[in-house]
Amino acid sequence: MSGEDLDGHVLHAGGVGVRFGGVRALSGVDLGIRAGEVCGLIGPNGAGKTTLFDVLSGIRRPDRGRVLLDGVDITRRSPVWRARHGMRRTFQRRQLFGQLSVADNVLVAQEWRGGGGGPAADLLALPARRARERERRVRGERVLADCGIGALGSSYAGALPVGQARMVELARAVADPPRVLLLDEPASGMSAPERERLAAVVRRLAEEEEGCAVLLVEHNVAFVMDLCTRVVVLDLGTVLAEGTPAEVRADPLVREAYLGAT
Repeated sequence: MSGEDLDGHVLHAGGVGVRFGGVRALSGVDLGIRAGEVCGLIGPNGAGKTTLFDVLSGIRRPDRGRVLLDGVDITRRSPVWRARHGMRRTFQRRQLFGQLSVADNVLVAQEWRGGGGGPAADLLALPARRARERERRVRGERVLADCGIGALGSSYAGALPVGQARMVELARAVADPPRVLLLDEPASGMSAPERERLAAVVRRLAEEEEGCAVLLVEHNVAFVMDLCTRVVVLDLGTVLAEGTPAEVRADPLVREAYLGAT
């Protein structure tokens, strides 16, 4: 299936509209993200940021508009389908498997590919199955180390403080290399060193060969402006402004609506 040429956008939302009864949450939102780009999505509470994330990740179907991945219309595709085709997301609320270890939380993200050989291979513990299990555990250990939480592999995920739990969620999201990464308030509850580690991991994902396209929602404006190459501002369900961090900071409409006029 061939896709459309959308100026190199890996992920594209076109004319997206969402209503909740009489409330217009999104109205004609256009947004595109390229491979290797880290784009920030900011705006006041109620601007529609999480609703847009829900549309992009398949949790909510828009009333109008469409979503394309590599130029292919995926508007009606499920969240599972999108995840298996390289789109990953974290959430504002922690979504860890609390009774599993940190290492097993990351391992779970790789299990959807299967082990090969079906139930018989599980029962017989065939060498190929054991080898694949080892490969996945090695990958998980490497990702945890990259995220600065390699020493926590045996810890129960449910017992972690907020900042470390956020890093586990990030590690799980990237354990199977993503094509598109949607991060919803990833720095919430993190210490300054944890935010620095988060930024380093995101930059590395974007800079790798065939880099990941990253879109993040974050209320820590300084963090967004330092990390992102482009920033989009939502206000009352519409795109108020977009551009480089310097351009967005200088925009008088953004300063009035969100950053605070001076």
